Amino acid sequence: MTADKILYNLNEIFCPIDPGHPLKGSEMNEAKILKNGYIAIKSGKILEVGEGNVPKTLIDETTEMTDLSGHVASPGLIDCHTHLIYGGSRENEFAKKLNGVSYIDILKEGGGILATQTATQKASFENLYLKSKKLLEHMMFHGVTTVEAKSGYGLDWENEKKQLEVAKKLDEDMPIDLVSTFMGAHAIPKKYADNPDAFIDEVIGMLPKVKEDNLAEFVDIFCETGVFTAEQSYKLLKAAQEQGFKTRIHADEIDSIGGSSVAAELKTTSAEHLMVITDEDIKKLADAGVIGNLLPGTTFSLMAEQYAPARKMLDAGMAITLTTDSNPGSCPMANLQFIMQLGCFAMKLTPIEVYNSVTINAAYSVAREDKIGSFDAGKDADITIFEAPDLDYTLYFFATNLCSEVYKKGELIVKDRQMVK
Repeated sequence: MTADKILYNLNEIFCPIDPGHPLKGSEMNEAKILKNGYIAIKSGKILEVGEGNVPKTLIDETTEMTDLSGHVASPGLIDCHTHLIYGGSRENEFAKKLNGVSYIDILKEGGGILATQTATQKASFENLYLKSKKLLEHMMFHGVTTVEAKSGYGLDWENEKKQLEVAKKLDEDMPIDLVSTFMGAHAIPKKYADNPDAFIDEVIGMLPKVKEDNLAEFVDIFCETGVFTAEQSYKLLKAAQEQGFKTRIHADEIDSIGGSSVAAELKTTSAEHLMVITDEDIKKLADAGVIGNLLPGTTFSLMAEQYAPARKMLDAGMAITLTTDSNPGSCPMANLQFIMQLGCFAMKLTPIEVYNSVTINAAYSVAREDKIGSFDAGKDADITIFEAPDLDYTLYFFATNLCSEVYKKGELIVKDRQMVK
């Protein structure tokens, strides 16, 4: 079979191994690195990857040939934890953070999530759409082809629905895939400050509406001191699973209050943050097969004392990802490459572990492993091209956008860090 397009003369191609489950433990340091490689594309799918000269059997007079010497390739990067859609911004809190005011204290003052809630409620659909579209474009310029997007700044049905509908429209309009997560339980609204259990019941009451309108695949909750307890988190996520949703949980970001145990008991797809997770809970998550979505940019932005213990997790046989946590407060950014570099510099992960975390494991985290995350024949031709002599260089040469081209389902969508019209 001949190819529609062939990318060739690539210095290196990072080829994750997909064994039918998220890579865990020592598996995360395994991959194929093809030298002088080519990628053959047919009808938007991967036809073949290989080394050396492109086989003549793949080429006919219609095949589009692109010489990418001086570049390296990986499967399209996947950002599997973002709070993409929100109103306003929170740079007014920046000086407070620099002066040591904690995230929870800012929240108690009416800032943080609650400030973004107010801005999101005031924002029109169009305003949210245009703001989120611009943020998505920045993500694409940095090599991202699939994004998980949470709601959670509405905190009532009307505004949660507005966020989810913006995500749905962006998924339809943009040359990038969005995977939606309903996170109605992101903070406790002021009117429920003395009765958060009642708010959990209200959020559970929203689940059938989310399902009916096909607005989200996942449900998430913020299990943390001053927000929701482990018991409240269990109640919501259990109800979500019973209604056919996949689930996640924000856990162990600031205090360890039982969120990871909830994740293990319910076998959620992922547990997020895990900066202060205990050794006992690491084992629980490993045994339960829960993916740890790690967010080193949040640690960096909050100037926290410790990063999630990624090496301990791998030693215990866990699967992990790296992701931005792009949001208006604790991690206002759109650069997954910088997160990958923090994975090396701050978390001591190897380049192969880092690339596996943002490709094949991230694909499992967003339940798209059958379509993306590796270069197996038949998967979507989502491809990120870096201007670099080798893959290690993309992590060694940090804080600089080295992504030069991005392909989504075989179509060139970013060229020289600009959208292809």
